[in-house]
Parts: sequence; C-alpha cells; structure tokens
Amino acid sequence: MITTDQIEKVQSKWGENLVEIGRHKNNKEDYEMATNLMLNELYAFDNGEVLFKPTRATEKQFRLNLEAAKSYFIGGNPNFSEDLGFALEPWVSVKFVNGAIALKNNHAIAMGNYFFTSPNGEELKAEYTFGYIKDKRGDLKINLHHSSVPFNHEK
Repeated sequence: MITTDQIEKVQSKWGENLVEIGRHKNNKEDYEMATNLMLNELYAFDNGEVLFKPTRATEKQFRLNLEAAKSYFIGGNPNFSEDLGFALEPWVSVKFVNGAIALKNNHAIAMGNYFFTSPNGEELKAEYTFGYIKDKRGDLKINLHHSSVPFNHEK
C-alpha cells in the first residue's frame, strides 16, 4: 500500500527539483538536463498518459505528454508559446500543505495548497491535486498533476 510518507517524499523531491531547475536559469543545457531528470524520476510518462494541468496555462491548458510538461517548466517550445518557464522564475523553496490524502494499494491522490517562495521572499499560493502510482520497480510516480490559483472573489 502507498503510504503518506512516500507521498511526502515525492512532494519534497518535486519541490527540490523545481528549485534546482531555477538555479540553472542562466545555463540552458543545465536547466534542460535538470528538467529531464525531474520529469523522468517523478512523473509516470513511461507508464502511459499523465494528466497534467499546470497553474499558468490558459491557451493549451492540458499537457498530456513529456514534451508539453517540459515546456511548461522551462518554456522555449513554439508549440506552447505562452510558456515562460515556471521553474525558471526562479523559486527558492516550495512547501506542500496536504489538505487530504486518499491512499490505495497501487494509487493515491493528495490535494492541498503549495507555496512557492521567490528570491525576494514573496510567496505564490497555488492549489493542487496530484495522483500517484507505483511503477514496475515500486517507485512512486505522478500520473495526475492539476494546479490552479485560488479563486479571487474581488475580480
């Protein structure tokens, strides 16, 4: 059975990887390599379709393959011209606060808020739902990633 501890470890790795990508924002070869490592280690693209709806995507909201997800994180893909590279902000930390976690034998879902801190200390709050499955080796991988900014009543 998937455990809460396993999910929290993947969430922590996800945040660390996002920060690492941003550390390399001035070296395209390095940030591309860091992004490829993150996507291959943490996402289940090699097991089938990953349902990915990133926070700052409006024209092409859904990213269902590795190329589309990579574009969201680092931009530079003409097929996704709105992508500026979310991971290249850069961020200095990412904190997950799980609101709820549903655990099953071979899959789990977590939802809550995550907070991205910029170098000047400003914090971006986003809402997430992540789904997790075990791969053939038993490693936990993300197969659902939905993220959005909280609804603003004042608009």
